[in-house]
Amino acid sequence: MKTVEIIGFKRANLSKSELNRLRMEGNIPCVIYGSGVNEAFTAPAIQFRDLVYTPEARFVTVNIEGKLYQAIKQDVQFHPVNDMLMHVDFLIIDDKSPIKLNIPVKLKGTASGVLKGGRMVQKLNHVKIFALPKDMPEKIELDVTDMEVGKSLRISDIPLKNFQILKTPAVPICTVEATRAVKEEATQAAAAVAATPSK
Repeated sequence: MKTVEIIGFKRANLSKSELNRLRMEGNIPCVIYGSGVNEAFTAPAIQFRDLVYTPEARFVTVNIEGKLYQAIKQDVQFHPVNDMLMHVDFLIIDDKSPIKLNIPVKLKGTASGVLKGGRMVQKLNHVKIFALPKDMPEKIELDVTDMEVGKSLRISDIPLKNFQILKTPAVPICTVEATRAVKEEATQAAAAVAATPSK
């Protein structure tokens, strides 16, 4: 999995007005915690582009005045009106402790049901994975080529590779739904069969 670096500077417990001033200056208040660490810091907003504004999962190297931490993005807060990034929490990780991370689901290929007029509907774009950092996949890729109209791929169809999926196995990930044209074609075909005189 890719790693991005966030370079920050320690900060004291500031008032709300001082935090807003930092944001207006292009900095994001952050906290990193875990393994006995609880450190408040700020980092330039531009550094979060490849971490926050992407569907991909990322590991993070947090560099606070030369001290390095391996972490993951734990929580992100946005302004409720203008969607401005307001705050980011990071959780320190280590190689021996499993973590939970939302991993993107990518569909590969074109379903045969879509070629016949159906419509692919992806119901889950991410799944939460529980694994050691070294076993955490960058993405879950599913081949949909053989899916016919009315068929679904479910959590249980994901091959497990040293990780656990924290979701009910029966939950659908994607479904090829019948469009109006497909339904009308099926209705017409059924009517034609019914109208054919039996021998």
